[in-house]
Parts: sequence; C-alpha cells; structure tokens
Amino acid sequence: MRPAGLVAAAAVTALAAAGAITYAVAEDGGAHAHVPAPAAAAASASAVPVPAADSADAGFARDMAVHHQQAVEMSYIVRDRTRDTEVRRLAYDIAQTQANQRGMLLGWLDLWELPKVSAEPPMTWMGMGDAAAGKDGALMPGMATNAQLKKLGRLSGRQAEIYYLQLMTAHHKGGLHMAQGCVARCTVAAEKRLAQSMVDGQQSELRLMAGMLKERGATAGS
Repeated sequence: MRPAGLVAAAAVTALAAAGAITYAVAEDGGAHAHVPAPAAAAASASAVPVPAADSADAGFARDMAVHHQQAVEMSYIVRDRTRDTEVRRLAYDIAQTQANQRGMLLGWLDLWELPKVSAEPPMTWMGMGDAAAGKDGALMPGMATNAQLKKLGRLSGRQAEIYYLQLMTAHHKGGLHMAQGCVARCTVAAEKRLAQSMVDGQQSELRLMAGMLKERGATAGS
C-alpha cells in the first residue's frame, strides 16, 4: 500500500496534464447538474488508503466503466440514425457525460494500481455475481445484447429514436442500481460522490426519456 500523499501527488500530476474537465450530467428542462472536475475528484479519491482489488470501490469502477462504454456506443449509433434534434442532443449529452465518467473510473484504477478486469463475474462486489449470464454481450443488468445493438444500427428515423430510448431506459435502470450500490458500499468519498451524481443524473434522464417516448406514442416496454 503506497502512502496517501504519494498517491495524491500522482493524481494531481496525471490529471493536470490532461486538463480539468467539468461536465454536465443531465438536462431536464434546461437545467444541468454538474459533478466535480476529474483532477479535483481524483485527488480527493486518493486521500484515503488504496482500496483492495476485491473492494466495492474497485468493483464499481471496473463494472461501471464497461456499462458506460455501451451507453456511449448506443448514443453514437442513434446520432447517425436520426435527424431529430431532441434525441441527438440527449444522445450527445449521454455520450459525453458517460465517456468522461468512464475515464475517471479507469483513471482511479490506474492510480490505485489495480487491474481493470477481474476473474470474478460482474456485480460480485454487490453480491450479485450471478445476476447476468453475459448472454449475447449483456454482461450486466440493463445492458443491451449484441443483437439489439445491431437492430438499432439498422433502424432509422422515429423507429431508431424509440428503440434507442427503450434500450437506454433499461440501461439507465441497471446503471442506477449499480450507482446506488456504490453509494451504499464504496469507501472512497470522491467515488461515492460521483456515484451519487450518476444516480441524480440518470433519474433525471429517465424522466426525460419517459416523456420523449410518450411523445412518440411508445413506452419503455413497447
């Protein structure tokens, strides 16, 4: 275990080089919620002893990084499948927010010198290692299958918008559960704050997407 001071110095050095990026989590009626800049959050995260590889802190960072990556992928797919301004703006916000959060989570694993993959099944840190069988690429609750991603890529216009909103609604619900798990189980204060910001942001986006689906004559499950 390295001294906290050395880890903090490494955090500041590594992230200052990349620049401090403050990013918006969600848009709801024109209001944006913000989370801390990565440099400040990483420095704060390193102010405690390095978590163990099998800790909730490490498990959440690994699993949410994978979960977020799929959200980014889906958002870029729909961006090219519709010209609807509202859907494209939502997709852009989700892609940018979750890509930045993913970078922070992976950066913490680097700073903690912990592996980015685990031999244990996803969600083990939550006591849910058997929650998802990994069928067709859906490694964790809420994740879309490879077949669903391919279908999204074949659709266009309103059909693509509705399918994206349905897939992202399920995705957010799975991610929300994981973020709530970190709020309850993680010990690194900055990571708990990031997880809470995910809870707040994704709850806001779930409400927004429900309204968007209704406007298109659909629901999350139809």
